[in-house]
Amino acid sequence: MLCCLLGAGLAVFAATRTWSVELTARPAPLPPDRVTRTGGDLLPWLPALALVGLAAAGAVLGTRGVGRRLVGGLLAACGIGVAVGAGYAGFGTGDEVGPGWPLLCVLGGLLAGAAGGFTALRGGGWPVMGARYERSRPVPAGRETTALAPDGRLDGRRTTAAWDALDRGEDPTAG
Repeated sequence: MLCCLLGAGLAVFAATRTWSVELTARPAPLPPDRVTRTGGDLLPWLPALALVGLAAAGAVLGTRGVGRRLVGGLLAACGIGVAVGAGYAGFGTGDEVGPGWPLLCVLGGLLAGAAGGFTALRGGGWPVMGARYERSRPVPAGRETTALAPDGRLDGRRTTAAWDALDRGEDPTAG
């Protein structure tokens, strides 16, 4: 999970930094015109894809089984897409682009892609969030339990039954 967040976060950060500066000469006494370009200016989809990878890293926590494997595959595809796009924009276009930020973006994409691939392969058996994060389900008919002890007092050992009674609209303290 940390590799996913680190890789996608690094890719988002690096894609929004200045990758190239273009100076255009102007007649004297005017200074040269300076045009800066970020990774997002060179490839507009690059920061968006890195943000999808960042969101997918968070979605790994909220999914389980096959869903987690699919999210891992999506994260791997986003990471590889960011790495290839940053490599192309930084080194394959022939423009004067400094190597620092594109290289960090490629590194972040590869890190997120590797973590996503690992999640796709192994994530199905990882632990899931606890039941308290899931939507409560209605109690089937005939399986209602009471929170009261046989003598009519609230049984402290059956606190979940008391909460279930409150969910059904009953007062577990009424005798």
